Amino acid sequence: MSTPQSLPITMESKNDTRINKICQDHTHLIETLPKGNGWMVEHLYNYNGVWLNSYILKNFLLLNEYFKSQPSDIFLASFMKSGTTWLKALMFSTLNRDQYTFSNHHLLKNSPQSTFPYLDSECYPVTDFTNVRQPRLFHTHYPHRLLESFTVSCKIVYVCRDPKDVLISLWHFACKIRSKDLNPITLDEAFELFSQGVTDYGPFWDHVLSYWRASFGSPDMILFLKYEELKKQPVMELRKLAAFMGKPFTVDEEEKGVVQKIVDLCSFDNLSGLEVNKSGVDILGKLVEVEKKDFFRKGEIGDWKNYLDEKMAECIDRITEEKLRDSGLILGEFESIGTSRVD
Repeated sequence: MSTPQSLPITMESKNDTRINKICQDHTHLIETLPKGNGWMVEHLYNYNGVWLNSYILKNFLLLNEYFKSQPSDIFLASFMKSGTTWLKALMFSTLNRDQYTFSNHHLLKNSPQSTFPYLDSECYPVTDFTNVRQPRLFHTHYPHRLLESFTVSCKIVYVCRDPKDVLISLWHFACKIRSKDLNPITLDEAFELFSQGVTDYGPFWDHVLSYWRASFGSPDMILFLKYEELKKQPVMELRKLAAFMGKPFTVDEEEKGVVQKIVDLCSFDNLSGLEVNKSGVDILGKLVEVEKKDFFRKGEIGDWKNYLDEKMAECIDRITEEKLRDSGLILGEFESIGTSRVD
């Protein structure tokens, strides 16, 4: 009997042919697409209005060919450094709350990155997720119009954040994992690139609007969250998240304080203080190794004030106002709230 490790020759040949064709298409694209300066790698490429690095672009082409979504799948979508780590912890803990106790929880011994895969770097052979317990959880940074090309009828949780804080958090993260063969990226350079929309998965404003507008057409399928509102009222927002994912908290759980316990478990102070998140590395799919501690910087609202001068802040605010005009979306209105959570 054949096994996944011992496929029939005909199937291997068929897959090799398809993969070779995709790789050839990718090579051609890289040679022809507009090119810009990268934050973590040397260059980004503009594919249908979205800036991607070469690896992530190839992965997108492969996902379109090989990834098979299921209606029960739930995607966590976000622009980089918008609260992804926090949401991973919250979503996993909420959906799997009957599998663990709070004294013996998965997150006490494993990083939030281990809870579900970063699909953008699962290049072929794409991991076989068919036997994963449902609902399957996936994380992506792809904007909505790219994500929808290889997913069908899946629920999406989207989290956004004040672009000024995104800029600063992304710059710090890029400095940590940028290739040592490249010159360091300065804050001035990062600011100019961000303002021009040249960031991984950018422009930022197009990314946010793609999910904002899609959420109006499919409110039952896309839950649009704001990082700042999660900080202000985490218990209320977690209740909303649980109901959206199809596992609302029961009266008994509410009386036992389960909601608050999940909020506390997934807090910045708790997760960043765990030994498992202080050392070692996480491998984002098959893409890059990142030190676990680099996923926990500050997570503060308004930290941009420590880095951006008045002219820079006004520029970002002006672009935000222009891009979001008539959309009904407002970003950053809660910037004075609270203390830290997870970046």
